[in-house]
Amino acid sequence: MAAAEQVTLEGIAAELYALPLPEFTAARNARAKELDDARLAAEVRALRKPLLAAWVVNLFARERVSQLREALDLAGDLREAQAELDAAVLTSLNRQRRALIRALAQQARELAAAHGEQITQSTADAVEQTLNAAMFDADAAAAVASARLVRPLEVGGDSADLADSVAGDLGSAPIASAAAPVDEVKARRERKDAERALRAAESALTQAERERGEIDRNRKRVNDQIDRLAERADELESELRRVAKEADRSRRERDALDDGLGEAGTRVEEARAAAAAAQDALERHQDE
Repeated sequence: MAAAEQVTLEGIAAELYALPLPEFTAARNARAKELDDARLAAEVRALRKPLLAAWVVNLFARERVSQLREALDLAGDLREAQAELDAAVLTSLNRQRRALIRALAQQARELAAAHGEQITQSTADAVEQTLNAAMFDADAAAAVASARLVRPLEVGGDSADLADSVAGDLGSAPIASAAAPVDEVKARRERKDAERALRAAESALTQAERERGEIDRNRKRVNDQIDRLAERADELESELRRVAKEADRSRRERDALDDGLGEAGTRVEEARAAAAAAQDALERHQDE
């Protein structure tokens, strides 16, 4: 028989902090009574009811996972840019951070309203501040991702403040702990290098395919031109044969005309001589 799943404070806290705020205290106390482990039961009873801003962030972390991941990915880019002292990239990422945090805070506010909690501007500011803190510190990001906040975070808070802001052990959260940023930066740099290499390869492939397509189109055009010229050559050869026959026929006609012209010339000379003789005869009769 398989061993029963281990019950942890973090798991119970995650369940309780997923409840509507008005239900928290009663559910926490009931859950503590169910436990056989006296120490764990005491820890559960000691769980603090989250402040409204923390509850909103927890709600967002549970129900808007992809949006939170987008923010935490950008946070990794920011830490990498800071580590590399890349001012241009850092400036661009900070603009993205501000826009993204405002958008996420608004989404969190709307999500809270959909769950029946209307929050004030000061609470909305605390939500935005907490999301902003996650952008600058890997442990703060882990705390937000845990969905077990009991109070909002501040940018630049120390480890003690952070530990006091989360129910249970922060080390069980899904984001790397304090020792991780350097490794995270290295991993992200290697991933970005691989992405750049992939983009370069894809760009080269696209260019090669474009050039191949252009060559193929030119080859087809030249083949079509060759076919047209071959067809035209056949037409011209046929025309040449027809013209040659016509020229031969014209030469024969010319030769015949030349013969006729010679005979006509002879007749002209004979007629001219006869006319001259007739003229002489006429003149003699006139003289008589």
